[in-house]
Amino acid sequence: MQPNLTRALHLEPSICLRCLLRLSKGTRLPRRRILNQASTRSSATAAGALFTRDYFSANRSNVSPPTTGSALLPIKDRVQHEVSAGAAIRDLAKAPSTQHNVPKTATSNNTLNGFTPSESPHRRRKRLKDDQQAIFASIDVIPPDASSRLSTISTTLPPSSLRRLFSLYLSLSKPRLSFLIVLTTAAAYSLYPVPAVLLPQATASPSLSTLTLVFLTSGTALCSASANALNMIMEPEHDAKMSRTRNRPLVRGYIGRRGALVFATVAGIVGVGSLYYGVNPTVSFLGGLNIFLYAGVYTPMKRISVLNTWVGAVVGGIPPLMGWAAAAGQTATGSGGWQDLLLSEESIGGWLLATFLYAWQFPHFNALSWTIRDEYKFAGYRMLAWVNPRMNGRVAFRYALLSFPICGALWWFGITDQGFLLTSSVVNAWIVREAWKFWRKDGYKGSARGLFWAGVWHLPVVMVLAMAHKKGLWEGVWQRLNGETQEDMWTDEDEADVLQEPPQGALRPVASDIT
Repeated sequence: MQPNLTRALHLEPSICLRCLLRLSKGTRLPRRRILNQASTRSSATAAGALFTRDYFSANRSNVSPPTTGSALLPIKDRVQHEVSAGAAIRDLAKAPSTQHNVPKTATSNNTLNGFTPSESPHRRRKRLKDDQQAIFASIDVIPPDASSRLSTISTTLPPSSLRRLFSLYLSLSKPRLSFLIVLTTAAAYSLYPVPAVLLPQATASPSLSTLTLVFLTSGTALCSASANALNMIMEPEHDAKMSRTRNRPLVRGYIGRRGALVFATVAGIVGVGSLYYGVNPTVSFLGGLNIFLYAGVYTPMKRISVLNTWVGAVVGGIPPLMGWAAAAGQTATGSGGWQDLLLSEESIGGWLLATFLYAWQFPHFNALSWTIRDEYKFAGYRMLAWVNPRMNGRVAFRYALLSFPICGALWWFGITDQGFLLTSSVVNAWIVREAWKFWRKDGYKGSARGLFWAGVWHLPVVMVLAMAHKKGLWEGVWQRLNGETQEDMWTDEDEADVLQEPPQGALRPVASDIT
């Protein structure tokens, strides 16, 4: 009997047998295991039987990984990578790599798990980290669209909450795409050259109606949401075959087709009505036309011909034309019909912005479609990325080159100042460079990913630069800083016109001869 147990028996002579057993279990001292050479050898033999070379070769992280890289990453990073890359990348990760195979004869016990006697632990960790970064740099991974992300986020919310319902219906509108459409519409509205009589220095009211801008942006956003929802309603079974779209709410069954159809109908009616009553009938017609072209022409055409990309580019070029027509409707001197808003000399700026949006979509979408070309082919969508890959790169490069003359035309026709030529050329050179690499490398070696992200930033940056370099904007700021007013400018201009007129005496003989 142990000493502490004997001491307990002396203190409590009337302890029962159950308490005695309980005290004996709770006061048992830990035994120290004595290791000798024989026990160590036997333990190593047992561990060797369990952890064979096959075990370490299947779980090690130092051997040069496959080109896809997702199979040998840590579990947390592997899950995140597979969610972003999709089923196509996971299938490639399961395939054995022929580029990084290591011969069994070259593998020794010292280098079995990536460790060499001369390599310190911190250098090994740095090398493994660099290897993983090289893996991601070699993979053209495009993140899932915003609809799939919102649909995934909604699953973490309570089933009957308003936040979950809002997230699901917001995912039907493709919020990222709708935001770009609203941005281009508002940029065109702000770039419209306001007549001098409506400048803030001449009147107490703002140059263009803020309420009209509210109706324009909200109506455009609702029209875009309606078109995108109709697009999802028409092809859920095909979206289920693609990694970027398989988490959309209709594919996952979070929303039924009837509910999505009600949302699309209400959004379309309210959007077109807002543009009609809050802006003008011409803009309302363009908004309804865009819904029809996107849902009625572009969506079914994706499974018929590669020309669907050109139809989709037309859809993307209409929103800036809507913003320009909305601003022109407030200053129209004629009847205010669609001829005055779209076919007059003042409408050249709107058509230039529409052309810019039309050309921008080819390098951006061609790069996106190349990264998931196998999925497009499996889903039955006819895209240039897999039908004619070489033409896919050439088209992206040619339309990227158009950004230079279009931005130059915006300055030539007095929409922007000369500074826009310099600032826009820097951004245009970036996307042209990425488009050239995409064409010459056939989309490989990260060129598709580079062109995709260049297109993501190219559009909003050029739009913001155009608004910052609007014709006469900085002249007005400089005049305010110097204390000059618009009336002083008008007086100086009148004096200059008087000085340029010929003397009145030179006109009198002509008048007498006529008399």
